[in-house]
Amino acid sequence: MADEGTAGPASPLDLQMDKPHTARIYDYFLGGKAHYEADRAAGDQVMEAWPGAPVAARTNRAFMHRAARLLAAEYGMDQFLDIGTGIPTEPNLHQVAQSVNPHARIVYVDNDPIVLAHARALMSSSFEGRTAYLHAGITESDGILRSTEVTRTLDLSRPVVLSVLALLHFVPDELDAYGIVERLVSALPSGSALVLSHGTGDFDPEAMEKVGRIYRSSVTRAQSRSKEEFARFFRGLDLVEPGIEVPHRWRPDETGGPYIGGGHDAVRDSDVALWAGMAFKR
Repeated sequence: MADEGTAGPASPLDLQMDKPHTARIYDYFLGGKAHYEADRAAGDQVMEAWPGAPVAARTNRAFMHRAARLLAAEYGMDQFLDIGTGIPTEPNLHQVAQSVNPHARIVYVDNDPIVLAHARALMSSSFEGRTAYLHAGITESDGILRSTEVTRTLDLSRPVVLSVLALLHFVPDELDAYGIVERLVSALPSGSALVLSHGTGDFDPEAMEKVGRIYRSSVTRAQSRSKEEFARFFRGLDLVEPGIEVPHRWRPDETGGPYIGGGHDAVRDSDVALWAGMAFKR
């Protein structure tokens, strides 16, 4: 079916190049090119407080690859809703899933204007499958599920993988992060999966507090969560082994993934500062 979906309005995009954005800072950490001076300045501040930031970004990306491959290959999942997509960095989720099952369908969701500008790269589907892009934020959960991009691309009567990676630490408690995830999961049928990763101060509280202050002062709201707080997102769901784990030890392959030189054993938990997990809805 190739691609379909919203690539954005016809009017020129305001990329807000003078303001740092989370997706562009993340792209900077990954070594990408879709970032500007304001993003690099904020990213440099983060790396001064927490030198592991680029390792964390690469580790998170490798976790996404393994999770998508596992879900497609071992569980037969062929529908994915990825919220907080970020700037396209190959291989993207649809490329991983469709390499296992060419019929897989993926909807990407992000509200950063730079991601919208690159949305066509996210919709290069296999002929048999389909991808779409929706310009929206996770706090618009009801609108996401009712959107034509979702309803035309995914069959919500069949299991769906809900993927929200390295995003919820930008959704503090006052924005009802737990309620948002619960509403999204409750709208999906039995057999659906939830895949999450989330920043934490469990390994280096001082560094993460500094990073949080940097984001809150110049980028966006931010709130790290402990392992116990992260576990609340999976309440009522069946966690897949090994349960909640740092992403580089969550079912690692021999190399730790394409972004981690030296393998997962060479990565320190304090450099990654993330928890990750996958669970299924009964």
